[in-house]
Amino acid sequence: MSQTVPIPRGLPMERDAGPFDPPRDITRLREARPVSPMIFPDGHEGWLVTGYDALRRLMADSRFSSRQDLGILHMPYETPGMPAPTEPSPQIPGLFIAMDSPDHTRLRRKLTGAFTVKRMKQLEEHIVDIVERQLDETARLTPPIDLVKEFALPVPSLVICEMLGVPYEDRSTFQTNSAKFMVKDQPLDEKIAAYGAMTTYLAELVTRKRADPGEDILSDLARQDDLTIEELTGIAFLLLLAGHETTANMLALGTFALLEHPEQLAALHADQDLMPGAVEELLRYLSVADIFYRYATEDIELGGETIGKGSTVVVSLLAANRDPQRFENPDALDVRRKARGHLSFGHGIHQCLGQQLARIEMRAGFEGLLRRFPALKLAIPADEVRLRTDMNIYGVHELPVTWTETAR
Repeated sequence: MSQTVPIPRGLPMERDAGPFDPPRDITRLREARPVSPMIFPDGHEGWLVTGYDALRRLMADSRFSSRQDLGILHMPYETPGMPAPTEPSPQIPGLFIAMDSPDHTRLRRKLTGAFTVKRMKQLEEHIVDIVERQLDETARLTPPIDLVKEFALPVPSLVICEMLGVPYEDRSTFQTNSAKFMVKDQPLDEKIAAYGAMTTYLAELVTRKRADPGEDILSDLARQDDLTIEELTGIAFLLLLAGHETTANMLALGTFALLEHPEQLAALHADQDLMPGAVEELLRYLSVADIFYRYATEDIELGGETIGKGSTVVVSLLAANRDPQRFENPDALDVRRKARGHLSFGHGIHQCLGQQLARIEMRAGFEGLLRRFPALKLAIPADEVRLRTDMNIYGVHELPVTWTETAR
């Protein structure tokens, strides 16, 4: 039986429990009513799902649609910080994260070969080389430095640019516009302008690849005549955005979290065999891609509640990953924890296509960083680190760090 709790108006977003923890109101809501009614700031009624079991069931249930053109849904990566739109958003060609089957299946199937576990294993050595070269450049700098600018952002950007066939020298353009696109509270015309700049650039790129393909993922897709230029552009936008934003923020925020938990950092220095499990734990503990939307296509029972047909449903992966019903002492960072089963890559048909790539980048990134900079520490007080509470992917804007020595 659900406890009596106030129905939230909008999603509580203030990180009042610390830089790594969910907002206290979210935690209280999960404990009291893991499937809860909520009211958007404009009065639109919907639902908020914060419990692990309910969220996992929801993401595996095809009756909860990801399509934007069915109901009142936001653009992908949008959060409820702004009022919900008053009419459905049009579907964007190629953006399969916002599609259901069969459209989702048709497009995603064209990419599965490029992101198989076997293919990622083949790339692992090259990714380690990219990490080491970036660490070489970082070690030449005089501290303090911004770890985001010098390491966390360049590594996944280099990797995804190589894989997609996007010229790395164009990174300032797409990084600037993707950052603008990810800002939560901004005028819609500014978000549309940033999106338009990225898609204009990518449309020109995939058009060139269709005329003169190379050896990269976008060229492989461009060779397929059943994909339109608009679909190729949407796929490129999704892969480029997801391919560098999430991993960059995990590398930076994960480093911040380890520096703030010295006993966990010491455990990794003492035993790097813990790193694969530590990456899973950091993914669970931080859940940088937190808020997603679904739309109920019929009346659906979930967690003892009836979600009516036509309802917009907001899910919080961070809240679910901190659910004590699933993880013991969930608010503790424990690099020895068996954190498999976390929902940071989603669940169901929309589970992150690039999750194995992200794991390899994080393992290589954290292992290299800890080995090369054993005395790494914050260069400013922890409470002065600028958090990305204004962005749709959480993290830090900058992470000023320093060190007294480096190692090979």
